[in-house]
Amino acid sequence: MYDLLIRGGRVYDGTGIDWFHATVAVEGDTIRLLRGDTSAVRSRKTIDATGMAVCPGFIDMHAHSTMAILDNPQHDVKVRQGVTTELIGVDGNSYAPFEDPDELERWSVLNAGLDGAKPPGMSWTSVTEYLDIYDERVAVNIAYVVGNSPLRIAAVGWSDRASSDGEMDTQKALLRTALAEGAFGISTGLTYPPGGFASTQELVDLCRVVSEEGGIHVCHVRYSLGDAFRDPFLEAIEISRQSGVPLHLSHYASRWRINGQFRPLLRMVDDAREEGMGVTFDAYPYNQGSSRATVALPDWLQEDGPDALLERLADSKARARMRAETDPRQSRWRDPRGWHLTGFAQEANRRFDGLNLHEIADLLRRDSLDALCDLLLEERLALSFVGHDSNNHVTVRKLLAHPLCMVGSDGILIGEFPSPRTYGTFPKMLGDLVREERLMSTEEAIRKMTWFPAQILGLSDRGMIRDGAKADLVVFDPDLIHAPATLANPAQYPEGISHVIVNGVPVIDDYEHTGRTPGRALRRT
Repeated sequence: MYDLLIRGGRVYDGTGIDWFHATVAVEGDTIRLLRGDTSAVRSRKTIDATGMAVCPGFIDMHAHSTMAILDNPQHDVKVRQGVTTELIGVDGNSYAPFEDPDELERWSVLNAGLDGAKPPGMSWTSVTEYLDIYDERVAVNIAYVVGNSPLRIAAVGWSDRASSDGEMDTQKALLRTALAEGAFGISTGLTYPPGGFASTQELVDLCRVVSEEGGIHVCHVRYSLGDAFRDPFLEAIEISRQSGVPLHLSHYASRWRINGQFRPLLRMVDDAREEGMGVTFDAYPYNQGSSRATVALPDWLQEDGPDALLERLADSKARARMRAETDPRQSRWRDPRGWHLTGFAQEANRRFDGLNLHEIADLLRRDSLDALCDLLLEERLALSFVGHDSNNHVTVRKLLAHPLCMVGSDGILIGEFPSPRTYGTFPKMLGDLVREERLMSTEEAIRKMTWFPAQILGLSDRGMIRDGAKADLVVFDPDLIHAPATLANPAQYPEGISHVIVNGVPVIDDYEHTGRTPGRALRRT
């Protein structure tokens, strides 16, 4: 007597091999793969998957659900896409360790526009305490990388300066403890203060610790470096070369808007692999990006933490200095096509949700910079920007088709008008890119979303349908799977995914959420 049987479907085991017929049985939280005639096998629940595909649950290699999922543990936005595991703590912007609770609160204010506001009353200090908050309290599994921002805040503070030897020792000790408590590696976000204040050498030294402990480096590159096309990625590869740590490049993207400029990007990765380095990357199948709205601001404005930032935003001299500067980030508030804002909490500002910054400025009868600064003050920084990304239609598909690419949604769960990638990344892969465009086979797309990321993270019992693996499973209709989310109307759930099972527990059952929250905090072993 099994707990669950999935009969009649085409089984895609996650490894990229051709699909096959089998019955997938679930016993507790574990898969049993049954071949041949299983008509006499009994179970407490049976799913008829005739005409459907059965595959491992999807692993999102770049998730910003960190705080948002604590506020909404059922996590419909992701679990309805078939996501059963998310990697959080990315972009250097993680929430543990924070030994000083006041620093945790300050950090939560600064990063609320990216990962959501920290629920009131929650507190922790260590990675262990932090991961315990997710364990069997949310709908999906959580894997964690420790960001270099909390390490730097603990050792250096919020200042833009080099770390002393003693401060580096503090960061290394905190990092080793985080890895011992289950973090899968380190993440860096080199366009986000204060983690972005770290030098190349500081990052090499930290990554040596990660290499010694068998972890990975997940890197959001320093786009302000050099030509902003090749140099940011070359820095990340050099950090890996010197430290020996496996490198995973987040949301790999071309900073050129010219078709064909994906080739140098792929050549850099291929050359590093030929050299013997472990380099992989993720991407998402959309041309619309998003981030916390403070990415439009220069680093000097953000130095010394969120309290100082809020003071400077109100300072007319600081605004005048920003107007006089030339900085690529200013395109977000200078460009009339602009990026739209979302995530407004103040009642008077909710009418602006989803509007272009220039449209908002016109309504407020201010220029765009004053409008942005005033709104960030009123919303205490907790706003997101959404707009057209660097990758064009051709480039994003060339990146996704590369064998070293896996899928990361980079979805931000803030506001009513997030990037459509938040609601649609994984079904869009299987609907638009596989079925409609034939960019890759179904088997290859599923590999990129299951077994491949599980390998990179070292999750030996997930990402694959085999005897003894954990029962994270998705049942979908390959003819109907579709992501209707658009930039104008992003908050639309996907179609064609009928069942999602997490650790053997049905979370989506016949297209309906069961309310169950069986997700676990996965810890590196």
